[in-house]
Amino acid sequence: MTLSKRLRWQGLRILAILMVGHGILLHEGSAVPDATCMECHIDPELEMERDGMDVLLFVEPQVIAESVHDLWSCVDCHEGYDPDSIPHAEQPVRVNCMLCHDDTEELAEAHPFHPNFALETPDFSSPDLACVGCHGSHAIVPVDDERFAFHGRAMVESCAQCHEAEAGEFVESAHMTASGSAPDCLSCHRTDVVNGGIPMLELKQVQSRQCIDCHVNLETDGGHLHLDGQTWISQWIESVHGSALEAGNADAASCVDCHGSHRMKAAMNQDSDVNKLHIVDTCQQCHGEVADAFSQSVHAKALLVGNTDSPACTDCHGEHLILHADDPISPVAPRNVSQQLCGDCHGSVRLSRKYGISSDRFDTFADSYHGLSMRGGAVEVVNCASCHGYHTILPSSDPASMVHKSNLAATCGSCHPKASELYAMGKVHVSLKPVRPSEIGTGRESIPQWVATLYVFLIVGVVGGMVLHNLLDFLRKVHRKVQGHRHGIKATEVPHRLYLRMTVNERVQHAVLASSFVVLVITGFMLRYPEAWWVEGLRKLNSHVFEWRSWTHRIAGIILLAAGAWHVLYLMLTRRGRELFHALLPRLRDLTDMIGVVRYNLGLSAQKPEFTRFSYIEKTEYWAMIWGSVLMGITGVLLWADQMTINLVGKVGFDVAHVIHFYEAILATLAIVVWHFYFVIFNPDVYPMNLSWLTGYLSEEEMLEEHPAWLAELKDGAEPSSGETPPSEAPETAKEDRGTGKTP
Repeated sequence: MTLSKRLRWQGLRILAILMVGHGILLHEGSAVPDATCMECHIDPELEMERDGMDVLLFVEPQVIAESVHDLWSCVDCHEGYDPDSIPHAEQPVRVNCMLCHDDTEELAEAHPFHPNFALETPDFSSPDLACVGCHGSHAIVPVDDERFAFHGRAMVESCAQCHEAEAGEFVESAHMTASGSAPDCLSCHRTDVVNGGIPMLELKQVQSRQCIDCHVNLETDGGHLHLDGQTWISQWIESVHGSALEAGNADAASCVDCHGSHRMKAAMNQDSDVNKLHIVDTCQQCHGEVADAFSQSVHAKALLVGNTDSPACTDCHGEHLILHADDPISPVAPRNVSQQLCGDCHGSVRLSRKYGISSDRFDTFADSYHGLSMRGGAVEVVNCASCHGYHTILPSSDPASMVHKSNLAATCGSCHPKASELYAMGKVHVSLKPVRPSEIGTGRESIPQWVATLYVFLIVGVVGGMVLHNLLDFLRKVHRKVQGHRHGIKATEVPHRLYLRMTVNERVQHAVLASSFVVLVITGFMLRYPEAWWVEGLRKLNSHVFEWRSWTHRIAGIILLAAGAWHVLYLMLTRRGRELFHALLPRLRDLTDMIGVVRYNLGLSAQKPEFTRFSYIEKTEYWAMIWGSVLMGITGVLLWADQMTINLVGKVGFDVAHVIHFYEAILATLAIVVWHFYFVIFNPDVYPMNLSWLTGYLSEEEMLEEHPAWLAELKDGAEPSSGETPPSEAPETAKEDRGTGKTP
């Protein structure tokens, strides 16, 4: 022994004697005084060989003095040692902590993370029941002491002595790197979260509840804002996974199944099991067939090369609130797939510019019959997945794709059994809106778009002309009335006589036509604008109103066509009908009358043309109604018989019929509102209403104002230009004298 070591050893002996003198190591009644033990064990180099290994036997007095066993004697723990027998026996008696800590139930309750404590006959020779492995041999401190090897974050390093792999994963986890009240090993393992023989269902339920207990109460801590655990935990509870697990399905996914047990990392971490690049592998543990199908898709191939713009499982199904496709609020419910999922990416201008994909896919689908039905809440609805598939989504250029031209007939045939190869002719995603200036010459415009463009010009020209014509007429009549007030012009006395304008047959025809037209307008625009406020109001009246819309529209269309056929037969088979048709034929006089009215309304002429039985106003409306009814009837039948139409004229022809039907409906509706309603309702000369459609008659005053030439013919006893015989005159009645107020 060197001199320095000898001096150090002698110093420790003196320290031990001094401590013994203070009663720290000397315990009365002990068979062996502690000082006797320390004479040898205070030597820092004292060691022995056990099982082929050198075991250090040095005991530092200060360590014992600071331990919870500072008042205990050495032989209180180390039993059976004879001070006269040195060295001691080769196989000394192992220290048995259970001599004092003999309450096994209490031990099991305090050590749930070591399940062997709960055994009926614990084997304390096993490593996980060796007290010194965790608490130490001589330096035993209280568990709440900062020096305790398992206090705070030091616990992870201490547990790693036995659980190296698990600790290695936990060190890199989000739990370990989080600040504040982040969990440590015992935060989870104080409960039975490991499979200690309990059934798998119970194990998963315990694990999930453990996660819920922490994450549902997360708060802002140390300036670091935690996720709103209460929200997404409640979402998981309501999901197909959480509800199935609570219902007793042991195969349902728990928190650990997706996030892992020790290596839980935030989804943004590329090594996380729930990261977008790895989530498919995680879901594949339970959904193998679906994952295999998805792996063939264009989306999976993009993910494989690290393209995080491409959707993965959670982008469509959600992260925690994963609901069954039958649930109406699920993003993968048939009614939500297109708008809530596919539309997010395929309607994105940013993604379309980044990857060169078309950004109008969702818009063209939304404006199609399928999309409009979906937006209107149809029960059976076609969405993007109906044609492109759900998981194995391939580009249209791939021969295996459902939307490849060679497969379109079969794809469409799943809903339209008689679909032919003509279904593949023309664009599938075609815009039915007018051509934009930026599209002209690019080749992106289509025949239906050009038809829509022509209709827009037609509507603007025709309806704009009607508005201008009626505005001039209204201003002229207002001016005339103002002049009457200023100059006291007295109205001419007119006898009270009634003249037959519409027979009962004609009024019934008009009523049937008008009512069916109103129903067609309402039910037609309900389909085209399903989110409009007035449509929402109708849907609130009855949840099935949109389901009834389709058949109501078709029935109204049949009634309108039947009314048209009735009218044609009336014109052909009755004398009055033939005379009516003759009176409604366009003549050169109609053109000169129109020019004369415009000149009169502009103040360029002092005389207003005198109209016969039917003026150019009524003839224009009548023949426009005939033209519109024929066109709407033909296109309506083509749209109704969609399979026949596409098989005959292809999808392009079907789309053209769709465009004509829609824009003709707009033109007809605006014409009725702007032209017809003005002259029979808002016209100052007839306001509040021309009653001939109800009573069948016009008064002589109305005849003088609207049809003076026809009235003159009737009074002259001549054959009216319309061929109608003069009606019987009603008794003449006194007219109220009109005011002749002087000019102010």
